[in-house]
Amino acid sequence: MSKVEEFEELRPLLFSIAYRILGSVGEAEDAVQETWLRYDLSSTRPASAKAFLSTTVTRISIDVLRSARMRRESYVGTWLPEPLLTDPYEDPERSAELADSVSLAALLLLERLSPAERAVFVLREVFAFGFDDVAAAVGRSEAACRQLLVRARRHMDAGRPRFEAAREERRELAARFFGALTDGDVDVLRELLAADASMVGDGGGKAPALARAVTGADPVARLLATAYPRMALAGVTFEPHDVNGLPGAVFRDRDGRVLHTLALEVADGHIRSILAVINPDKLGHVGLVADAWAVNDEVRRAGRRGR
Repeated sequence: MSKVEEFEELRPLLFSIAYRILGSVGEAEDAVQETWLRYDLSSTRPASAKAFLSTTVTRISIDVLRSARMRRESYVGTWLPEPLLTDPYEDPERSAELADSVSLAALLLLERLSPAERAVFVLREVFAFGFDDVAAAVGRSEAACRQLLVRARRHMDAGRPRFEAAREERRELAARFFGALTDGDVDVLRELLAADASMVGDGGGKAPALARAVTGADPVARLLATAYPRMALAGVTFEPHDVNGLPGAVFRDRDGRVLHTLALEVADGHIRSILAVINPDKLGHVGLVADAWAVNDEVRRAGRRGR
């Protein structure tokens, strides 16, 4: 097998590792490309291409994450990971771990970890790498990696909801939610939301977004029941789609360009958070991006006409 063939076979795994460490599609793709360049320029063939490439992409991702964390400290508004509609890596034996680890909730929890903790958790807990390979990837001893994993698990377990919903329950709730959103039915929306439900939007200062999270079933329901009918009058449509393994949707302007993504986190039989990514810099991989400011102006005009 040639180097190119080896690399292409492992590309989905490499991207999936990098995305979980970085929370960014663009940065993960860049890390994978840099990994290929280093592999291509290497004068020797490693005994294990998987071990070599996984180590390389992990180290590159850790370096990128260290600088990215500084940029995120000055980020305008709420920071959310870039939405991932489809995870290219599949492993039937670890499908549950893979789906859970790519959720926006899990990625936000991973943000609390140090770069080394995050890498160890991803490699060991998500992809089941042996501690020898984990240690090689992060440049620590196996004993140190075990300690890093203990700390990472503690942080991750503390932030997870106590009773997560099964996939079918999530889909059923999402179908009802989007039906009520289309109808502008505030009562049904309120019924579907947890009492402390929250809605946040990531515009990054580059698109109109909520200045702060809206919290509480009634305020969130009223906001949604008011906003979407006006958006529909302005030609905004949505298509249901899993976002980071969660039920959600891709919203588009009247010309079919991507306006934002929306994901629903479900626990205890209710929707506990609604996460919208609106920053155009985070949506280019989804499709052609809409001018969110222009759409917002249309929505406002539609709202005035509807009074």
